[in-house]
Amino acid sequence: MNEYRLELGLRIQHDQDLHTRMTNYTESLAGKLIASKVPEKSWIYLIVDFITKLPLVAGKDAIFVVYDRLSKIIYFVVIT
Repeated sequence: MNEYRLELGLRIQHDQDLHTRMTNYTESLAGKLIASKVPEKSWIYLIVDFITKLPLVAGKDAIFVVYDRLSKIIYFVVIT
């Protein structure tokens, strides 16, 4: 029983030390936020990704995803 109390006491002390370290931590300000550049034409800034390891259906097991940031159009292309 005394071992449990000792271990519990050490855990409580550790948690208090961690809390003290976290509350004393200060961060410097990063400055003003800068907005992302807005695309001027469609299909200039694309995000592409693959979704893989899907169950095999009609001989296809992956999806190729193309996303246009300006028009918010997403194409899903089924591939093998």
